[in-house]
Amino acid sequence: MTNGKTPPRIHVLAKPTGAICNLKCSYCFFLSKESLYPGSTFRMSDEVLDHYIRQLIEAHRANKVTVAWQGGEPTLMGIDFFRRAIEYQHKHQRPGMTFENTLQTNGTLLDDEWCEFFRDHGFLIGISVDGPRELHDAYRVNKRGRPTFDRVMGGLRLLQKHDVEYNILTTVNRLNADHPLEVYRFLRDQAGATWMQFIPAIERLDEQGVFLFQEGKMVSDRSVLPEQLGNFLVTIFDEWVRRDVGRVFVQTFEASVRNWLGLPSSGMCVFDATCGQGLAMEHNGDLYSCDHFVEPRHLLGNILRTHMIELTGLPQQKKFGRDKMETLPRCCRECEVRFACQGECPRNRFLTTQEEEPGMNYLCAGYKAFFHHIDGPMKILAALLRRGYPAAQLMEVLAENEGQSAKAFAKAGRNDPCPCGSGRKFKKCHGLEQTGKFREEPLNSARRSQ
Repeated sequence: MTNGKTPPRIHVLAKPTGAICNLKCSYCFFLSKESLYPGSTFRMSDEVLDHYIRQLIEAHRANKVTVAWQGGEPTLMGIDFFRRAIEYQHKHQRPGMTFENTLQTNGTLLDDEWCEFFRDHGFLIGISVDGPRELHDAYRVNKRGRPTFDRVMGGLRLLQKHDVEYNILTTVNRLNADHPLEVYRFLRDQAGATWMQFIPAIERLDEQGVFLFQEGKMVSDRSVLPEQLGNFLVTIFDEWVRRDVGRVFVQTFEASVRNWLGLPSSGMCVFDATCGQGLAMEHNGDLYSCDHFVEPRHLLGNILRTHMIELTGLPQQKKFGRDKMETLPRCCRECEVRFACQGECPRNRFLTTQEEEPGMNYLCAGYKAFFHHIDGPMKILAALLRRGYPAAQLMEVLAENEGQSAKAFAKAGRNDPCPCGSGRKFKKCHGLEQTGKFREEPLNSARRSQ
């Protein structure tokens, strides 16, 4: 059913249990979606499963198909459901076609059988960990409000024991955002993560304090603040860029590299110019424009009645994708880091600009600070990659540059031009005294325009 006008692939987050989960994380935006389906059993039927796999394959011109499972908590379906999913993939696959199954889980229900199944079928598992015990347990609790850290880490150790490929998703909230190095070093050194995702927690509230839909211009007191997120990313980047390039992969940093290289897609929909190719499917086959917009006004239809290729081609979905670019306010269109940000996710664009234009991103100040901060190293890294050097070479370049910079700072007189190239006198720039000490700043923040 595909043709030259359809994209080579579409991405669908399938939610076989809908919003049902065995945990009750305080900031979870999806738990409230249960109210959209009163009286439902919240279990995907084999009929929906078969239609989903077949239509997803038919929607792919490419031979590699990603089958993405999310929730709620998808492991509540039981392992036999996913065995049937594999059978349907084999049943409908075209010659030469391969599958990558990805599954996002809280990890608390994993056991040896689950992990052996994941390993044997090449699943990529995303497991949610918000940092060390105190930070994780602040919001990630069970239905009785009890901490979950030990059970989650138990699930992670089982994945490691069975050599299951995994990454870690960390929700950045009002609490853990103030502890960036503690979070990063825990994930790297204790959890053994080599791939990390940092997702900002933002709960939009209307005047009644409800956040069922993406409405309202207020946020909850659990939501990360813009400046917090910027500092969180900057601090982790400064650690990563000096120690872990090529060894630890952070999704936001990887997407940034692609944008600095000028590639067509960053690999993160929030940093792409348009959206609309990442959809969400509920347990009953209802297809929505996006995982963050599972609400009636963004319901496209049901795959039992209409093929998902037709649903993704609807005018309302195409408009949904274009609106990300076409509704950017003027200050965003003229922003020097627009190429890296692209206005970020539409769900967070609920403020107005100083000129009273709608569509200003709540996180703008944080992302702008972050993208300015990484500009220097990203330009160096992009140049290295274009010349065929490994990304890890960046660490050597920065170390050499910073050594030369330290020597220049040591020789500079108070009234000399600052070696950083700012044009200010040393005493008014990097030699500025604060509480009796010279101010110390990372080298890559000295000249953002270079």
